[in-house]
Amino acid sequence: MNPIFSQVSTSVFETMSRLAGEHDAVNLGQGFPDDPGPEDVRRKAAEAVVSGWNQYPSMMGIPDLRQAIARHYQRFHNLALDWQSEVMVTSGATEALADSLLALIEPGDEVVLFQPMYDAYLPLVRRAGGVPRFVTLRPPHWRIEEEQLRAVFSDRTRVVLLNNPLNPTATVFAREDLELLGRYMVRFDAVAVCDEVWEHVLFDDVAHTPLLTLPALRDRVVKIGSAGKIFSLTGWKVGFVCAAPHLLRVIAKAHQYVTFTTPPALQTAVAYGLDKDVSYFSGMRRDFQAARDHFAAGLRRVGLDVLPSKATYFLNVDLGPRSAGDSEFCQRLVTEARVAAIPVSAFYAEAPVTSVVRFCFAKRTETLDEALRRIGAFMRGVN
Repeated sequence: MNPIFSQVSTSVFETMSRLAGEHDAVNLGQGFPDDPGPEDVRRKAAEAVVSGWNQYPSMMGIPDLRQAIARHYQRFHNLALDWQSEVMVTSGATEALADSLLALIEPGDEVVLFQPMYDAYLPLVRRAGGVPRFVTLRPPHWRIEEEQLRAVFSDRTRVVLLNNPLNPTATVFAREDLELLGRYMVRFDAVAVCDEVWEHVLFDDVAHTPLLTLPALRDRVVKIGSAGKIFSLTGWKVGFVCAAPHLLRVIAKAHQYVTFTTPPALQTAVAYGLDKDVSYFSGMRRDFQAARDHFAAGLRRVGLDVLPSKATYFLNVDLGPRSAGDSEFCQRLVTEARVAAIPVSAFYAEAPVTSVVRFCFAKRTETLDEALRRIGAFMRGVN
């Protein structure tokens, strides 16, 4: 057995979801919404299954979707992409990450990772032969600090793996943070793989700046997006890769031997969805922001310290230095209060912050209210 995978522990999401099922808990752990997704987009997929092409599509993605991706990023970020040489479709963003890392990393290359981080990053980096170098972000602001970049970048640095907006912290990196990172990338001739799947799930009029839009970095960034997050259709697994031709050519060769292609009916529906009026995207943000505000107010009422959430489906609470730790809190919460949450320490590979707990608020109001009722009773017992 390959030790990189055989020795990986069970995912925290699987663990907490199992406990949620055993205790009939409200599951605010894994990040998926209650809503089934926009009906018009789902109908397009159904129509395409019945009357469209269901054999192998192009390995790079159907032209309609690749063109729609290019139009979409031109419209929202003024980013000019050649759909034929700079855009590819994958079976989800995680596949796009795997393709990119396998293509760009040679054994022994150092890879800069920002923790807390999505749990797929580290095994994929290691399987590609990369040597991880960690930058540890800390609450409440989770900012990138130059001292930390100075400590991890070297002549062996090949790839930077950046999640922006950042899950699990629910933050969006400021432009000055991105420019600081960009200067180190140029200095050490590194390429960034940018996981930007939360790019449309933004709140409080916060703007997301794709690293690919910084002129100095146009030829050294791989941008990854996800239809699953944009349309709250997390099971569809349709991802996007945008990069300069010299990067995408090699990433496409990795894609060729991982999944090769993605269901054409889903691609047709996503192409339609990406051209939807801006009112869809603003309405989606408005609805999620209302859920965030409702849940945050409830958590504060029961005495929890809620950290800012500017993006994603998630809210974090900081238990403070007097807590026994986020893992113990989540274990007790699911077994005693019957509410599942995620300890943020699970997203660190080393030296974790152990006082922060993540909740998913992309749920119906009645679901959130029931969770708040249970959390409130639990907190009264704790205090």
